[in-house]
Amino acid sequence: MKKLYLYLLLFASIMAFIGGIALFIILFMPDFNIYWLIISPIILALYQAPAAYLFYLYRKTKHRIQAEGSEPPGEDRL
Repeated sequence: MKKLYLYLLLFASIMAFIGGIALFIILFMPDFNIYWLIISPIILALYQAPAAYLFYLYRKTKHRIQAEGSEPPGEDRL
């Protein structure tokens, strides 16, 4: 079950990344001008924030699963 959750987080982060790029293109490319060129990095960063958070959760969960498998049972990590 943990592996399924892990792969779902990875898939969700990839979909959020693709969705953020698509949303930027759909909303801002039709009337692109110098103003949008200047602030486009900020807009892209805002649209990519959910993808970055989901990828952070994926890595955190992956490291937790790997740590649980490598430690002897009954010992706590500090």
